Amino acid sequence: MADEPETQEQQQDRETVVYVYGMVPADVETDPEARGVGDPPAEIRAVKHDRVAALISEIPRDKPLGRPEDLTAHAALLDAAAAEVPVLPLRFGAVVADEDAVRTELLEENHDDFAAALDQLEGKAEYVIKARYVEQAILREILESDERLSQLREAIRGKPAEATRNERMALGEGIGNAIAARREADTAKVVDALSELGAQIAVREPTHEEDAVHVACLAETAKQSDLEDVVDRIAEEWSGRVDMRLLGPLAAYDFVVTQRPGA
Repeated sequence: MADEPETQEQQQDRETVVYVYGMVPADVETDPEARGVGDPPAEIRAVKHDRVAALISEIPRDKPLGRPEDLTAHAALLDAAAAEVPVLPLRFGAVVADEDAVRTELLEENHDDFAAALDQLEGKAEYVIKARYVEQAILREILESDERLSQLREAIRGKPAEATRNERMALGEGIGNAIAARREADTAKVVDALSELGAQIAVREPTHEEDAVHVACLAETAKQSDLEDVVDRIAEEWSGRVDMRLLGPLAAYDFVVTQRPGA
C-alpha cells in the first residue's frame, strides 16, 4: 500500500526543510564531499525526475539563512558544478517542504522547460570580465584631453573648499561624465572582442564609479583559453590604465536564472 502524503501538521512538525540550489542533468553524480548552506552545512544530494535533477540539501527549519557564508556556499556549489556540467541556478533562498515537493512541484511541473534550457547550456558556462580604472591614470588621461577641466583643476588648486564650491562641483561632474563616456567605449571594445568568439553577452551595471567594464558572457567552456587570450590582450593594451579580471567558469546567473519555487 502506498504511503499517504504528509498532512500540513506533519510537515510543520518536521525539523528540517529542503534547500534547492539548481537543476542539472539527471545523470550527474554528486560529490559525497560537497557541502552547501547552513550551519553546519549538510551533504548535497540530487532529487531526480526523468532527464532533470535538483541539487538539494536539508537545513534546519528554525534557522533562517542570510549569512554571508550562506551566499558564498550557494554560489560556490553552483559554480563548481557549472565547470563540469550544465547548471540552471535558482536564486538564493529557495526552500521547499521536502523531497517529494521538489520532485512534484518543481521538477515534474517544469520538466520540459528545464530539460530544454539544460540542453542549450550543454558545453557552456558564464564568465565575467571586470575592469576598473587606475584612479591616477584615468584622471590624468581625462585632464590631458579636456582643457576646460584642466583649467578648473588649476583654478581650485590650493584654495579653500568653500570659496571654490561651484568649481569643484563642476570639476567632479565633468570627470564623472568623462569616465562614463570612456566606460561606454571601453565596454563596447570588450563586447566586440567577446562577440568574435560567439559568446552571448550581458552588460552589467557598474558597481563602482571607477568601473571600466563589467560584462558577463555565456561561452563554450572548450573556448576558455581563447577567452583568456582575448582578455589578456586587452589587459596588456590597457596596462597601467585599467586593472582587469576574468572570473569563471560560473553558473549562468545572467542568462538563465530561474525563480524560487512558488515565486
